[in-house]
Amino acid sequence: MPDVQPLVSDFVLKLKRRKVEGSHAVARQTAELLRSLVSQHRMGSTNQAAALADAIRAVGEHLIAANPIELAVGNIVRRVLHIIKEEDISSTAVGIEGLSVTAVSDDEYDSGNDDRPTLSAAVLASHARNTLRAPSLQTLLDDIPVSTALSHSASSAGDSDGKAGDKSLKTRKLKHDVIAAIGDLIEEIDTCYDQISEQAVELIHQNEVILTLGRSRTVKEFLYAAKEKKRSFRVFVAEGAPRYQGHVLAKELVEKGIQTTVITDSAVFAMISRVNMVIVGAHAIMANGGVIAPIGMNMVALAAQRHAVPFVVVAGSHKLCPLYPHNPEVLLNELKSPSDLLDFGEFSNCMNFSTQDGTPLLNVVNPTFDYVPPKLVSLFVTDTGGHSPSYIYRLISEYYSADDLVVRRMSTS
Repeated sequence: MPDVQPLVSDFVLKLKRRKVEGSHAVARQTAELLRSLVSQHRMGSTNQAAALADAIRAVGEHLIAANPIELAVGNIVRRVLHIIKEEDISSTAVGIEGLSVTAVSDDEYDSGNDDRPTLSAAVLASHARNTLRAPSLQTLLDDIPVSTALSHSASSAGDSDGKAGDKSLKTRKLKHDVIAAIGDLIEEIDTCYDQISEQAVELIHQNEVILTLGRSRTVKEFLYAAKEKKRSFRVFVAEGAPRYQGHVLAKELVEKGIQTTVITDSAVFAMISRVNMVIVGAHAIMANGGVIAPIGMNMVALAAQRHAVPFVVVAGSHKLCPLYPHNPEVLLNELKSPSDLLDFGEFSNCMNFSTQDGTPLLNVVNPTFDYVPPKLVSLFVTDTGGHSPSYIYRLISEYYSADDLVVRRMSTS
């Protein structure tokens, strides 16, 4: 198997050059790279989980820095770190399973009542304190199971060969379980469109009018699924200037037999009163329930709120970001080329005009994304179901650990 470092360098270069764009493609390739990293990581004799997590952080830090606007990279890195902790905890729990806790008395103890190995409350309390002390889970993983340790302590020194064998077995099990869990994560990313589309028939009803902006594959598959269930509906597609991705989406919808009307972005307020529901995609869903979406989305959300039209966001769970918009690690926007807005040939004469201090008179700003606050969102539809904006923090707590919000390699003394 080839060394993983060339794979990391190649992916970093692709991110920097924007060769890989879009949350789905970025998330999947990040997960595949981290799975390769785990499979080739050499596990040490101590603190295996901590060392593995540190290796993930080191690579993740480079990946995030390569293209900070692609928040899906950081999401997947944090998901993998959470997976390592969960598998470590699971291994530890297996080690202490089946033990009974007793309060040892000096007056009486009936050894014939229970043949299972027992631990005194003091021993278990000491073990629990060690579990809570960082890097506790890694230390426990290195230890032999408590039941085995009890029988060994009752019979002098213990078998060193057996202990080494147990460590080797647990090391292989940790790596195997982490690789399997990352495989499940990749499958989750691959099937998110199908999982979300299955819910389309519950939201889109007969003869409804849907409005969307730009071109989102999740929205497209969602509408396709409703059409396949024999729903008859109409779609207004805002063109999504200046890249006009809405034109492409409109063509794709018509090819599937869906009634489609293309409107200009500025016509959204004029048309929203005829709409039953707004369904849009997202670049990222933040921890507060806010949405980073294509430019112009905030205007659509405000129009929907003004006319009491439900504003529904469809997105895979890999787009759930545990950060808040105000966090310094979050890059909310990036500027695209001015050529999307202006023809340089037509405006070449204006480029030479400037003030006395040399400041140009003509400036062109072409942002990529918009921010929609959670108060403007009615419902999130993810591959795990429908959720209100206030429930997003619960989903995030299931996918991420609080101490992994900032991906930075831990300093070693």
